[in-house]
Amino acid sequence: MRIAVALLFVSLLPCSAQQPFQRRATDYTKRLAPYVPSPQQIVDRMLELSSLHPGETLYDLGCGDGRILITAAQKFKAKAVGVELNDDLVKSTSDTIKRLNLQDLIMVVHDDLLNVNLSPADVVTLYLETGANEKLRPNLEKYLKPGARVVSHDFAVRGWKANRTEKLDAFNRPHTIYVYVMPPSK
Repeated sequence: MRIAVALLFVSLLPCSAQQPFQRRATDYTKRLAPYVPSPQQIVDRMLELSSLHPGETLYDLGCGDGRILITAAQKFKAKAVGVELNDDLVKSTSDTIKRLNLQDLIMVVHDDLLNVNLSPADVVTLYLETGANEKLRPNLEKYLKPGARVVSHDFAVRGWKANRTEKLDAFNRPHTIYVYVMPPSK
């Protein structure tokens, strides 16, 4: 069973992502956002607002320490793919996933998030700056199927109208969660 799940997981990923620790020829000076972890309270609410269901596939772009991936797998029984550029974060997050025995549900891809085919995603989570979301928007529009959800922490996707916006406080500061649902194909 474990091998079948792993093979299914690998088949969901683009060819460039099937080697999670292989460094790609990417300009690493073009990072789209600094590493700032979302508070767990915000992660929980992002996933609740995404309407993530068991068996769906979540992509976390700029997955950092993997807390969204781990929460999606543990609490929502979803498959999760994290995309991360930072070598150290890829290694430590992958180690945590193995330690928690979640490697059947979670994969971390070492790549630039602008290079990843997002077509398997039912939900995409972001904690990137507005300018980074703007750079990512064409890929989201290209790859995501109708009904797929994009959930962004603190930063809107310019040109999109959120289906839902929620404000809440965590660690003595306000946070905003934007939820977008991809429209039907034209």
